[in-house]
Amino acid sequence: MAETWVNSAERVGADLHLELEPTGPGGRRAALIRALRDAVRSGRLAPGTLLPPYRSLAADLGVARNTVADAYAELVAEGWLTARQGSGTRVAERAEPLRAASRVAVKAPPRARGPRHDLRQGKPDASGFPRSAWLASYRRAVQQAPNEAFGPGDPAGRAELREALAEYLARARGVRTEPARIVICSGFAHALRLLFGGTSGSGGADAVLRGPLAVEAYGLGFHRELLAAAGVRTVPLPLDEDGARVGLLDRERAVLLTPAHQFPTGGPLHPERRAAVIDWARARGGLILEDDYDGEFRYDRRPVGAVQGLDPERVIHLGSVSKSLSPALRLGWMVLPERYVEPVLALKGEREAWTSALDQLALADFLGSGSYDRHVRRMRQRYRRRRDRLVAALATHAPHVEVTGVAAGLHAVLRLPPGTERSAVKAAAWRGIALDGLAEFRHPEFHASGTAPPEGQGSITLDGLVVGYAAPSEHAYGAALEALCQALPPG
Repeated sequence: MAETWVNSAERVGADLHLELEPTGPGGRRAALIRALRDAVRSGRLAPGTLLPPYRSLAADLGVARNTVADAYAELVAEGWLTARQGSGTRVAERAEPLRAASRVAVKAPPRARGPRHDLRQGKPDASGFPRSAWLASYRRAVQQAPNEAFGPGDPAGRAELREALAEYLARARGVRTEPARIVICSGFAHALRLLFGGTSGSGGADAVLRGPLAVEAYGLGFHRELLAAAGVRTVPLPLDEDGARVGLLDRERAVLLTPAHQFPTGGPLHPERRAAVIDWARARGGLILEDDYDGEFRYDRRPVGAVQGLDPERVIHLGSVSKSLSPALRLGWMVLPERYVEPVLALKGEREAWTSALDQLALADFLGSGSYDRHVRRMRQRYRRRRDRLVAALATHAPHVEVTGVAAGLHAVLRLPPGTERSAVKAAAWRGIALDGLAEFRHPEFHASGTAPPEGQGSITLDGLVVGYAAPSEHAYGAALEALCQALPPG
C-alpha cells in the first residue's frame, strides 16, 4: 500500500503530492526518487517548478535530511532536476514531460477562422469597455464592502445595486419603482427562465407566468426556443411602421414587447399603441413584459421612456448591461409588480447562484459615481458616428437600398427587393462578412411569403439585412462597409 505525503503549504516551494512505497529496494531514499521521477514523468510536476528545500521536505516526510538531499542530488545528476545556489531546486526544463507509452497525444482541432468583417447585430464595441473607470469602481466597492458581502448572496441582489438602479432607471428611463421591487438576475434570458420555467426549468406548476405569450413577429429565435422549452406557446403579433399591432391581441394574457426600439426592425412603439396596450392590460387583467433593448442608445432625440412608467403594476421591466457595457458582465434586472416579487424570489432560492455580489457592488458604484452616464454618452457618440458612416456609404454606393431603424440602437435594417435576401447573405459571406437576414428573426408561424399579407393583417414582411455597426474595430470599419456595399444586389 502506497503512503501519500503532502508537504505543508506554509513551507517554501510547491506543494507535493507523492506516492511513496513504504517498503522496497533501496528504502525511503529510493522510494522518494521513484515518486519524484513519476511526478515529473506524468506531468504533475511541470518544468521549472520549484521544489521544497530538502530540510522542509524531510520534516514533512519524517526522514533524515540526508535522505532527501541524496535523492535530489541523484535526480540532478540524471537530468530530472536542476540546482543552483540561491535559486533552489527545480524541475529541469524540457520540451514536454515524458509520458507513459500507453498514452496517445491528442491534437487540438484547428481553430476555425472567423469572418473578416463582423457585422452581426447585438454586439457592442468591445474596445469601448471603460476598463479604468470600471476597475476604479471595483476597487472602491471591494474596499468598502461590508464583511457579509463575502458570504452567501441575497437572491434579490445587493441592496446597494437595487438602490442605485431604482434611482438611475427613474431618472434615465422613466421607470417608477423602489429597490424592494427590483430583483437582480444574470440577463434577459435568465429573467425569462425565472418567470416561465419554474424550479424544473420547464414550466412546472410553480412557474410565475404561463403561456400563451404574444410576441412580436420579428425577434430573437433564441428567446422563442427558451420559452418553447418551458412549455410556453408564443403567438406572433404583426408589426408595421408604428411597431407591434397591439390592437390584434386576442386571448393572450401576456405580451412581450421591445417598445423603445423594436428588435430587429428598429422603430419605437407609437405613443397611441403604448397607451392602447396599457388599456388592454387593465381591461383583460393582462401583463406586459418590456424588454428595454438598447433603450439608452437613441441618436436623434432623447431616449423614449419606459412603458412601465404608465402602469407599474401591469408591466415587468427587464434590462441588462449587455449592450451598454458588455455581455461579459452577466448582470441584469427585473422591475416587478409587487405581486410577483415573492414568487420570483422563491424560485431563485435562498442564495444567489448566478450573479457575483462583487460585480453587483462594482456596478452600484459605477452608477452612483456618474461613470455609467459618462460611458453611455461617449458610446452614444461613437455609435452615432458609425451609423452615419454606414448611411453615407450606402447613399454613395447603393442609393437604391433603403436604410431603416437607424434612429437608435446598434444595428440598421437594409431593405432589399423581394426575393434577394438569401442571395445577399450568401454574397456577404463570400466576401467574409458575417451578418443576418431578416428571415432569421421571423416567427415561424408568421406569414412569410414575401408578398403583401392578408387583409386585416397589415404588417411588415420584408426581405432585408440586419447590419450591426458597433462590433468592428475602428480601423477595419471602412473595409467592412466597402465589402458590404459590394455584396448588395444591384439597383
